[in-house]
Amino acid sequence: MKISQELMDAMVDQMNYELLSEFAYIAMASHLKKDGLDGFANYFMVQAAEERFHAMKFYNYINEQGGHAKIAAIPESINSYDSVLAIVEEALEHERRVTARIYNLMDIATKDREYATISFLNWYVDEQVEEEDNMQSMIDKLNRIGENKAAFYHYDEQLAARVFTPPVK
Repeated sequence: MKISQELMDAMVDQMNYELLSEFAYIAMASHLKKDGLDGFANYFMVQAAEERFHAMKFYNYINEQGGHAKIAAIPESINSYDSVLAIVEEALEHERRVTARIYNLMDIATKDREYATISFLNWYVDEQVEEEDNMQSMIDKLNRIGENKAAFYHYDEQLAARVFTPPVK
């Protein structure tokens, strides 16, 4: 079964949104790096690598399904924040927007009875649960740390160890 134009267009749009996500996280990392928070910067650079991986999964699927993964212009990212907490709160809101977009794709695929695409999108549904949980966990930790500078810098050091390992599937 050929994927509907509506679904294909939405998938191309999501691929581009994943690229926008990559750039947004690089901008967050740059702000953190400028402030000497190498661990937090590393966390968001790893997050950016994950978003690129997500975009390329869409790219490959779109092309495998006979579509054209057209690259759109990426709007400028926010490049300055008031605090680390503000960055992570923005990242959580961004991930919530991604989740809503994935759910919309799933709605279209379900309406179209496009079972291969539903199977493909299930990976993203699961991924978004993890993404939102990770950001909320960071917010919770930052709120618990509060003004404790030693705990904050210890957390920064912990985040420096994060690496991106592409999932097998």
